[in-house]
Amino acid sequence: MTFSHSSPATPEDAYPRRWIAMAILLLAGFMNLIDVTIVNVALPRLQSGLGATSSQIEWVVAAYVLAFALGLLPFGRLGDVVGRKRLFLIGVASFTVFSALCGLAPTMTTLILARVLQGLAGAMMMPQVLAITQVIFPPQERGFAFSLFGLSAGLASVAGPLAGGMLISANIFGLDWRPIFLVNIPIGIMAVIAGRALIPDMPGRPELTQDPVGILIASAAVFLLVFPLIEGHAYDWPQWTFVMIALSIGAMVSFFLHQKSRAKGEKSQLLPVALMTNGNFMLGSVMTMTFFSGVAGFFLVLAVFLQTGFGLTPLQSGLTTVPFPIGVLIASLISGRLGSRWPQRRIVAGALVMGIGMGWLRFVVANVGDAVDHWNFVLPLLMCGFGMGIAISSLFQTVLSTVPPRDAGSGSGAVQAFQQIGAALGIAVTGQIFFSTLAVKASELPHIAFVSAMEHALVYEMVAFALVAAMVFFLKPATPQGNRGQSVEDRQPLPVEM
Repeated sequence: MTFSHSSPATPEDAYPRRWIAMAILLLAGFMNLIDVTIVNVALPRLQSGLGATSSQIEWVVAAYVLAFALGLLPFGRLGDVVGRKRLFLIGVASFTVFSALCGLAPTMTTLILARVLQGLAGAMMMPQVLAITQVIFPPQERGFAFSLFGLSAGLASVAGPLAGGMLISANIFGLDWRPIFLVNIPIGIMAVIAGRALIPDMPGRPELTQDPVGILIASAAVFLLVFPLIEGHAYDWPQWTFVMIALSIGAMVSFFLHQKSRAKGEKSQLLPVALMTNGNFMLGSVMTMTFFSGVAGFFLVLAVFLQTGFGLTPLQSGLTTVPFPIGVLIASLISGRLGSRWPQRRIVAGALVMGIGMGWLRFVVANVGDAVDHWNFVLPLLMCGFGMGIAISSLFQTVLSTVPPRDAGSGSGAVQAFQQIGAALGIAVTGQIFFSTLAVKASELPHIAFVSAMEHALVYEMVAFALVAAMVFFLKPATPQGNRGQSVEDRQPLPVEM
């Protein structure tokens, strides 16, 4: 049986085991997402266990984020070239192997190197997750499918600290922090076996050759932007951080000109010029970056506020944030029933609900005394999670709706690169606001200082989500599947073997 890479008209024409395949894609994606957050709660134990410096501990997190961001665009395009299922399975298998290396690392140097490799493996599989989803689901089911990614993202943001706290507390076989990485091994093996059997084969497009020069320029642009965002706060934003950010802009311009030159020569592009000149795709990518800057920055400062400021354990902190994924779950179920209807209105509604929820949370924080009552956080966190669940599936739908099927891997890789840049930006900006306020309030009582720092940091989250809602009004009505402006060749269906 075969079906087209272009969207099937009805569910009856679609891949019959698409929901089982979706479960496998979500499992692998969740494994990657949770790995980002689960490490944070283990950092103090890592530092004492391996005798690490503060700089080395920072790089346990930074190395993964940087490698992941660098790999998304080239691996997204590589999936289009060699086949998305093939690269997905290679990525999951590699992620599993490098997770084992992290868990068995005898030294910090080995651990940091393993985290780099793990980040690259994550970048190999994640663009394929969105790209495969985009082509195996018919339009009327795609809204619910994408809503599940919002659910998994919300769950991962809370499940990471929870799972990390429980695994470390259990001290399984006396392994201390190591199970936070080793737990990926059975999950990864199961995902590879099931994925090989149940995800449809998707032939590659070898004529879409790779672009080594474009990869180098794009990697330089991402590195020059993400590295100072990650490290800037640790060094109190010296001059070189701003020089690197300025150079990244120059690298981005060079990348565009290089891709434009290849397009004129009728050569394949790492990120097609048609996408870079597509107003909806680029504005949607900026919206994605802004949206996730608010999410990532929020969870960073909230964890510090609860644990360092008020002495909650990692497990207690994770339990306090449980209403957030519950809100995401409820909204995802609603979004699934709405399908692909009113995507832009749902982005506006979700972003505004998140902004209002952050304002409500700011009011709760302002009234915290010498102890945190987690019950006061339930409703605003539930509201924030609900807003995220409403907005996120429509956001991905809107951005990817204009991407032609042949460029699905490249497009999804670019969107996720913007997502990671947004996360780094949000952590940098929110962290700077939070910790600089703490420094100013150092002479006051600790609890008062942390309350003030959290109040100031939440202002950024409110502004970020308000900006996302405002940007929606500049989107043009989308042309489904990005057919506008495509060549006849681009519109031809691509066979998917079953």
